[in-house]
Amino acid sequence: MDEKFNAILSIAVIPFTVALIAQKEKIDDVTAINEFYQSQVYDFLAREETKVWHFSPLTLYHMWKHEKETGEVVFPED
Repeated sequence: MDEKFNAILSIAVIPFTVALIAQKEKIDDVTAINEFYQSQVYDFLAREETKVWHFSPLTLYHMWKHEKETGEVVFPED
């Protein structure tokens, strides 16, 4: 399952989320990647058991944006 999980993240979830960050924040891809990888949202996403990978890239973007603005991670179910 680890290989499938990593494939899902690296092929689908992360690239689309980073692209949204870059587009909506008007920053370059490298900056967007660095900011996303340094976030708590990414930390949750990287752990399969959290099930954060089920969220759409748009939802992950909104979670990341909220974290960036407030310092806290809020999950859509909350």
